[in-house]
Parts: sequence; C-alpha cells; structure tokens
Amino acid sequence: MPRRPALAAFCSAALTALLLASALPAGAATSHPWLTQAPRMEKSAHFTNLEDGARIETPYLVRFGLTGFGIAPITKAQAHTGHHHLLINRDLPLDFSKPLPFTEQYIHFGKGQMETALNLQPGVYTLRLVLADHRHVPNFVYSKPIKVTVTAQRKDIDPASLQKPGISVRPVQAEVGENTPVQVLFHASALNVSHQALKEKGTGHFRLQVQPEGRAAELMDFAGGETEAWLRPPKGRYTLKLEFVDNLEPGKVLHTSEPAALRVGAL
Repeated sequence: MPRRPALAAFCSAALTALLLASALPAGAATSHPWLTQAPRMEKSAHFTNLEDGARIETPYLVRFGLTGFGIAPITKAQAHTGHHHLLINRDLPLDFSKPLPFTEQYIHFGKGQMETALNLQPGVYTLRLVLADHRHVPNFVYSKPIKVTVTAQRKDIDPASLQKPGISVRPVQAEVGENTPVQVLFHASALNVSHQALKEKGTGHFRLQVQPEGRAAELMDFAGGETEAWLRPPKGRYTLKLEFVDNLEPGKVLHTSEPAALRVGAL
C-alpha cells in the first residue's frame, strides 16, 4: 500500500513525457532533459528581425522563424514539417485545403530557405508567413500579420549581396530566471534546412552545443528540421554554439556559429 503514491507519481511522469514527445516534430531532440515545449505547445511562424510598425529601406534581408514544426523542402511528405511562404498584402487563404498560388504576392521557399531579400518600392505593406506542405497546401501554421513602411528603395545595393552562407544562434533573452524557459533562435543564411530523414542533397540541420561554465558541452541534435529550441537548463552561465550538419553525411559540419551567452538565475 505505501508504494502506491510513488507508483502513481511514476506513471504520471511517464505519461507527461510521452505526451511531450508525441507533440514534438518527428526527429526532434526529445531526449535531453533541458529541452522543453514552447508555451501552450504553440505552433506558429514568425519574423525574427522585423516587427509590426517597422520602417525599413530595401533591399532588406528578412528572416523567418518557426515554432513547434520543422522545415523540409518540397520533395516529399514528412510529418510535422513544411516550407515557408511570404504573403505580401494578402489575407490568409479562406480554404486551407487548396495549394497556395504562385504570384508576386505569394512567394514560395520550397528549398528550405529561412530568409529572403525584400526589394519593395516605397509604401506601406502587410506581410505574413504561412507554412505549407510539399503540395503547397497550408497546414494551419502561420504568423500574425505585420505592417511595415518602406521609406526608400536603394538602387546601389544588390539584393543578392545580402545573403552569404552562414549560421547564427540567439537566445531571445540573454538572462532568465531559474526554471524559466528561454527561446533560442537558429538561423541559416543562403542555406537550405531540411528534416534529415528526407536525405535531400544540399540540405542540413542544426545541432546545438550548450556549454555550462567549467563543464563539457551538452549536445542537442535537431534532425527534424527545427529552427529553434526552448531550453530550461539549471542555474548557471552557458555558452551556446550552433552547428549546421550535412543531411547526407551527419558527421560533416558545414558551418559553425559565433558563440552566444546565456545566464540562468541570479548568480
């Protein structure tokens, strides 16, 4: 009889872990204890370097983020993945069972890209991101719309010059309280991200090194094409470093980011 509460607690913990694992994208790094879900198990797209009301000059390199899903190119179906679409002055589609059109107002990123160089003329624009599957059918993962004002279009800048191969990592907050989850954004410029299972040539996925001060690094492999992590590490100081790993040769690191600092709890 005295063992029943312990057994109930164990079963509850096991069920929680099972539900957490099933909610993450296939191939996600579910096994590491510092990884946690996004608040409310959110699934959405977002802009990582552009906010509502922004005033910009073009060409402007806009970056895409993704919560609760992974990226995959349009080669074949893969659960819990999709590719980005940028909608310019367009509302969400009324019918989510039909493919998105190919026009100047629906820009597709079917290779697994995470950015594009906007080159809009001066004016006010509404932008939003919509994720869709390999058939370009939306999968109910999208961003809130934002309005931006283009104040000038620079003719002396080549849009292609803004994109150079490389990766970066950034915690949304550099300091967080103990037991507070922190969102860590990954980015790949002029590179294509994909779920490793597709074995698509010319693509890679992210691997995160989280190094506690004075200790060996913890490794987290995001083979599901994820482009962010939600971490809840113990109190301490950490150095984050990101790698971009080839999907055909998992031991081959194609790019490495500059380090980023994270502090957890009052030290």
